[in-house]
Amino acid sequence: MCKIRNVVAVSLFGLVLSGSVVAQEEQGISKDKIRIGMFAPLSGASMAYGFDPANAARMYYDKVNAEGGVHGRKLEIVIEDDRCNANDMVAAIKKLVEQDKVFLLNGGSCSAAVIGVKETVERYKIPYLMLNASADAILYPPSPYIYGAFSITQHAVGGSMVAFGVEHLKAKTIAYINHDDAYGSWNWETAEYQSKLTNTKISAQSISPTIVDVTAPLLKLKATNPDVLLVTTYARPAALIVKKAFELGFAKPIVLAVNGTADLKQLAENVGNMDAFKNVYVQDVLADAPGGPKLKWIYDLYKKSYPELAAKPGYPQTYMPYGINPAMTVVKALQLAGPNPTRQKVLDALSNLKFDTGVQASPVEFGPNDHAAQESAIYLKFDGSKQTLIPGTFQSAWKYSPK
Repeated sequence: MCKIRNVVAVSLFGLVLSGSVVAQEEQGISKDKIRIGMFAPLSGASMAYGFDPANAARMYYDKVNAEGGVHGRKLEIVIEDDRCNANDMVAAIKKLVEQDKVFLLNGGSCSAAVIGVKETVERYKIPYLMLNASADAILYPPSPYIYGAFSITQHAVGGSMVAFGVEHLKAKTIAYINHDDAYGSWNWETAEYQSKLTNTKISAQSISPTIVDVTAPLLKLKATNPDVLLVTTYARPAALIVKKAFELGFAKPIVLAVNGTADLKQLAENVGNMDAFKNVYVQDVLADAPGGPKLKWIYDLYKKSYPELAAKPGYPQTYMPYGINPAMTVVKALQLAGPNPTRQKVLDALSNLKFDTGVQASPVEFGPNDHAAQESAIYLKFDGSKQTLIPGTFQSAWKYSPK
């Protein structure tokens, strides 16, 4: 099995370092290399959120190295397992900065854990680009050192879901289910905002992520006679909702947010009835359907980079391509920082960056008051086995405004 190694040795890139001492302007930069610190859940129950996105980022960095690196420097990767735990993530960052002496950070797949590292990152004054976490609370208000949402923020999730319901499904009345936590409040804030903009009636039920019976909230929402049901929960509650909605005779469209679609095969198995998927849509944040023509090069590169892993059932995992967008942004910022990069030059490049990676639903775009990379999504009809792309992208209208 192809595993992510803790350190990518310089020798793997075919480099031969001279015996002379290379003067370094900043930590993690030498004449021949730039050291990047990565962290992701490489083990544990939350591994599906970050293991393959980290693999994708790594293989993109390897691709850049094979093409000559950035301004003649090869990218050296050091990676730590954060297990989607805030304490482990902080420990990983401290090790990467203090012991491994990295130049910048690229990591984090779980929002709740990522939120806990803001103070640590700002204390080190190190550029930090998330992997595939949304982590709205660390992005708003923006920090000069932190950039993320290369997949999508939860604020953008809610707004985009309503936009799809209104624009494509022609909904006038919407039922909405989210979680009764910060994650849920983020996407609800913009769902409500978007519904007011479009003069759409919306009714919501907030449920616990650990709920075991969704009958009561579904009955309450069914009583509003909605045109569509939008579900922004995690995977397990999403499966319960799809199954129970079918049992209750709810025949209107059901749209599942990206947070609940990490493993669609498992979702279908958990629902256990293909008839329940006659009118189900799923949100995604990529530029195309998984394996579609715009993303084919990523899946081909994965097979080439990790042949043993790619041959295993369930691989690549659904979120694998999400690791490409942040890695491409890291490389773009380093290129813009010039042949003599500093952390400040990288931060300056990021602060007003806009470029289209061709990987996600919308271009990466940063501004002084918004360090979230993208705020759009695509949607696919899901029949329980295959996905069919709906044309177009659907964007959240909400924008962060400093108080």
